[in-house]
Amino acid sequence: MSTDSTGKLYVVGTPIGNLDDLSPRARRVLDAVDLIAAEDTRRTRGLLSSIEVKNRLIAYHEHNEAQQTPGLIERLRRGESVALVSDAGSPLLSDPGLIIVQAARAAGIPVVSIPGPSALTAALSVAGLPTDRFVFEGFLPRRAGPRRARLTALAPESRTLVFYESVHRLADTLAALEEHFGGDRAAVIAREITKIHESVYEGTLAALNRRLGEVIPLKGEFVVLVAGATNPAPAEDGEVVRIFDLLAAEVPARTAVALTVKITGTSRNRVYAITRGLTQS
Repeated sequence: MSTDSTGKLYVVGTPIGNLDDLSPRARRVLDAVDLIAAEDTRRTRGLLSSIEVKNRLIAYHEHNEAQQTPGLIERLRRGESVALVSDAGSPLLSDPGLIIVQAARAAGIPVVSIPGPSALTAALSVAGLPTDRFVFEGFLPRRAGPRRARLTALAPESRTLVFYESVHRLADTLAALEEHFGGDRAAVIAREITKIHESVYEGTLAALNRRLGEVIPLKGEFVVLVAGATNPAPAEDGEVVRIFDLLAAEVPARTAVALTVKITGTSRNRVYAITRGLTQS
């Protein structure tokens, strides 16, 4: 596809359900590149067949990306063009691709985004929760200990929280969210986005938990969105000092205080009291 001495790496978004969501530009790129690096070659081959495109595929997933990347970079150096695709949606969002993108950029190889569907943005757009500021957490840790630690840290977060979850872990995740965030926290479950059985359920975490398995079928793929905390708990004094110190090294003390208040949820008077000696130095 490329006529330059160095090829290009195209990061291509593909449908998460509805095949009509594949953009004309994405189709042209998938047809024209020298090679497609696919997370699951069987799924990508099915997509290509549906749009009547024949092209070479190579498997590129979380278990082999470190081994495959050097060879792909060498192809790009020789002037070949490569399209990176995941099973569905936008590569790198809870999917492989970071290693080759970093390697390509380090080698001076152009990396071109071919935007497309994303379960993250699709779910946010229909959930009815604030979208001006949000936190994408992807999949929570599988083991109970690390998951508990992650949710404890996220409990005071004031931005909308977005999680991906599989059908087999959804019940455990919702129970953990209710335990750590409280049953009255507003939340939304988006199921099978862009597919035939697309459904969006809203309510409190407690209410959604009660509906799981009955009103909310345990089938398909899920995005879980949780409203941010409205009254986040103030940080411990030591954490306030740590954050203030980091900020004060870059900005004036008055600005550092204001930012520390916003970040920690601690009152301005308390931040001044804790950092009195630091703000006067």
